Amino acid sequence: MDKIIIKKFGGTSLTDLNRVANLIKNDIEKGCNVIVVVSAVAGFTDQMAFQARQISNLSCRQELSEYDVMLSAGEQISCGLLAITLQSIGVNAKSWLAWQLPIVTDDFYSESKIKTIKIDRVKRSFAEGYTAAIIAGFQGINDDRITTFGRGGSDISAVAFTVAFGVRTCEIFTDIDGIYTADPRIVPKARKLKFISYDEMLEMSSSGAKILHNRSVQLAMKHNIKVQVLSTFKEVEGTTVLHKRDVLERYLITGITYSTNEALVTFTNLANNLRTLRDIVGANVKIDMVHGSSFVISKFDIDLMEKLLNKNENYAINDNVAKISIIGIGVMSNTEVMHRTLKVLSDKKIEILAITTSEIKISIIVQKEYVVALVKDLHTEYELDMQH
Repeated sequence: MDKIIIKKFGGTSLTDLNRVANLIKNDIEKGCNVIVVVSAVAGFTDQMAFQARQISNLSCRQELSEYDVMLSAGEQISCGLLAITLQSIGVNAKSWLAWQLPIVTDDFYSESKIKTIKIDRVKRSFAEGYTAAIIAGFQGINDDRITTFGRGGSDISAVAFTVAFGVRTCEIFTDIDGIYTADPRIVPKARKLKFISYDEMLEMSSSGAKILHNRSVQLAMKHNIKVQVLSTFKEVEGTTVLHKRDVLERYLITGITYSTNEALVTFTNLANNLRTLRDIVGANVKIDMVHGSSFVISKFDIDLMEKLLNKNENYAINDNVAKISIIGIGVMSNTEVMHRTLKVLSDKKIEILAITTSEIKISIIVQKEYVVALVKDLHTEYELDMQH
């Protein structure tokens, strides 16, 4: 069997189908078969989600099942369009939706997890002379119903196919050319990393960096898959995600991320509300940081949380906050990092609303208005723009 290459193209990449088709054709001309996982075109899924939420808050399983039917449509359109584009330049391509293979998941609609992937049909299509299999990302099937993996879930599909075909590397194409020490749109001096460890990438993904879905990183780490983050639009070296033992360059701080999708919930007395806390977590609301009588949740979970709380409970919600995370292996055990972080905050007279630390991350909650300036100041303070 010919060598198999696995590529995933995100929504922003699919705005230029000819460019994507030619990148695939280059590999096929080298004698490879290519599996291509596609997202919906940028903006499509957001638009669909917005329309659905105008009608309902999607609180029951039946509604969520229909929501998945609708959300998965974008990937289906991308599949067909890319297959037609490839055929028009002489590539024998065939598109596949999740139910045709099938990709079997659990029944946790809009956050489902993959159980098994059947690859026989794709293998057979290669044997029949097709050289490209275009697969709809982000979706699976459970008992004849379409399921989806959560926002950005096409990355999960791509890594899962890499595992299923026994390939060692998964190429993720996006509109940026790698992983940077901070968001280059707000920190122009941010430096691109050649390598990053799974652990650090996991922290970056779950702390606001929208490059890779954190479940795709977990899957890659479990099966030792190298993930390459590459640009669709520039032919340059990207960033490789791998085990920390294989990372050649070692910096104290790998990157600074931020997220403005946070809400700080403060009770008058959290100790008396442990049952409430248990109920909130039981309803699948992720609690990120607990600080005194406060904790942090996603802004998108506010409605659900308010429904769970009794009217007589005294609490306040501040959704005008942001989380900044400083990530790097060993940041916690190096007191200099914390010292310099606190120095920047005290120099700027910025109040810390919550703080949490782990061996490879320090996360701080501050008022949202300070977040962009603070990311820039911390990036300069740690001299991240000086390292080459």
